Amino acid sequence: MRAATGLWRWRHNPLRRTTDLVEAWVALTAALLLCLAVPLAGWAVGTSANESLQRSVRAQHEERVPTVARVVRSAETGEAGATGQRPADTAGERRLRPAVVAAWTAPDGTRRTGTVTTTREQADPGDHFPLWTDRTGRAVTPPMHPETARAHALIAGLTVALLAGFLVESARRVAVHRLLRRRYDRLDRAWAEVGPDWGRTGAGS
Repeated sequence: MRAATGLWRWRHNPLRRTTDLVEAWVALTAALLLCLAVPLAGWAVGTSANESLQRSVRAQHEERVPTVARVVRSAETGEAGATGQRPADTAGERRLRPAVVAAWTAPDGTRRTGTVTTTREQADPGDHFPLWTDRTGRAVTPPMHPETARAHALIAGLTVALLAGFLVESARRVAVHRLLRRRYDRLDRAWAEVGPDWGRTGAGS
């Protein structure tokens, strides 16, 4: 980061131009934003995201109920097409999370049967595995873990901080570029006025 490279222009000397002082202010402002505002923005977004995600986690734990399901049979039989083939991504996913027909007990005590996926590499009839359901007994995904929610919030805060820092540094570079262009334009105008008489006797050079 080179946001503070123009701070030396604060020094008082007869060669200091107005654009030098402006560049120093730009560098100081960018340094303060990078040191204070950017971390504060990341912290605020991360904190807000964490609070929102934690509320969602608590709501999911209230709405979803853990139970134990029993494998009835594999769900692969009859699910393939006429050729018995599936897309590669679907086949790969089912190797990691095999689909089975399972039976479980709903929160109201009724018996339910349906096709669900398991986290087991191999599920044979009679095997038991953990399952989450909603209050009506329908199989749902597990609720988010609080640590997972915090990790997502941390990523969100870091992302915002990085984007804010990038915007600050980009704005500084644009401002410095415009100041340089202004200096060159002034030098070109000054040379256009003095250049034709440069080195002539009596021209004051």
